[in-house]
Amino acid sequence: MSDMLAQSLTLPCGITLENRIVKAAMTEGLASPTGLPTDALERLYGLWSDGGAGLLLSGNIQIDGDHLERPGNVIIDKPPNEIMQQALSRWAKTATRNGNHFWAQISHAGRQTQKVINQNPKAPSAVKMSLPGGQFGEPVALTVAEIEDIVRRFGVCAAAVKAAGFTGVQIHAAHGYLLSQFLSPRTNVRTDQYGGSLANRARALLECVKTVRKAVGDEFPIAVKLNSADFQKGGFAFEDSLQVSQWLEETGIDVLEISGGTYEQPKLLGTAGIEEEEPQNVATSTLMREAYFVDFALAMRKTLTIPLMVTGGFRRRDVMEEAITTGGADLIGLGRPLCVVTDAPAKLFAGITELPRFEAQLSMFPPWLTFLNRSTTLRTIASFGIQYWYYAQLDLLGATGKAEATMTVFAATRKVMSQQKQWLTARRQQTNYSRQENA
Repeated sequence: MSDMLAQSLTLPCGITLENRIVKAAMTEGLASPTGLPTDALERLYGLWSDGGAGLLLSGNIQIDGDHLERPGNVIIDKPPNEIMQQALSRWAKTATRNGNHFWAQISHAGRQTQKVINQNPKAPSAVKMSLPGGQFGEPVALTVAEIEDIVRRFGVCAAAVKAAGFTGVQIHAAHGYLLSQFLSPRTNVRTDQYGGSLANRARALLECVKTVRKAVGDEFPIAVKLNSADFQKGGFAFEDSLQVSQWLEETGIDVLEISGGTYEQPKLLGTAGIEEEEPQNVATSTLMREAYFVDFALAMRKTLTIPLMVTGGFRRRDVMEEAITTGGADLIGLGRPLCVVTDAPAKLFAGITELPRFEAQLSMFPPWLTFLNRSTTLRTIASFGIQYWYYAQLDLLGATGKAEATMTVFAATRKVMSQQKQWLTARRQQTNYSRQENA
């Protein structure tokens, strides 16, 4: 057994995680068209609970049904009725059946809401996504009153999941979603109290943290997922991230997860984006090059005392152990490997030296067509195709309990796109029915 990964960790709020492995947040797309957790979600998280991780993080639970990150998100945009509360409770019970923690990742997609869901999503400013394909519409700048309502909704969602049996929450302020959009001067060009200086751009996030803390109490864990940088010219820089992380520590959060990138620059996916700007003055670690954000965490560790979580790229056990030993991470987040090997944490504890990689299955272009990766449009398509492969694995795990690693990217893309189309059709019908009832 790897003793280092199996060590417990006590958080500032007083709760203890049994080991250092976290099932990272991954969007599942398995909720009903009304945003309810389903039997498939329960089955999926039951597998992960049995897999040995000390903590499971849910995928995006959205606080606004008009701003979904993808079709199939769980939605808690108001105090839940009895049906929703029961569904949440069943999900939480199954996801904690092995004695592990289960935290809800709560989020708002902002301008990264696809056009098929909302043609004019709300965002800090009316800055459109610069991605090919026309998947995202023209955003509309939020009013101050709307921002205040969003902050309130974060608290409503946190209170609901706590009442349902979740054991913590994570506020998503990374990957280009709404709170990340507020932080970036590239997407936030406001001139009021929510724009301009870094303190103003961080205001929405800090208000959300304070509101959630009031909703859940002092002994309930609160984590924040924050970009180390956006990796885009004129975006959220590492120096900004360092300052915001210090402010977050002052608010009393319990874990800071360090990530990076946006849809426009998908560093989080381990792929090259449209435009890239590496932060300055951050050393590159040869040993930890497979762990995307460890070096940023090492730099943050010089000024922070709260536990740090790093997700992205981890496959080798010795790299995970080295990250913990050097202070680069207190918690190791695992995502993609668990889409196929649901008991990967248990295998690490038992001594496996490296988790599987799926490069062969994920090669969208044969070797003689690798030159196509030079195309921005094709590179973007390839990035989303790889995402769809993992989406398809989660769908299979939820439906049957078994993944299908031999599935091609093209087959997975067809499967996911068909399911999303069906989900959207059902949601539109349900939404129209609800409006007619309330008329």
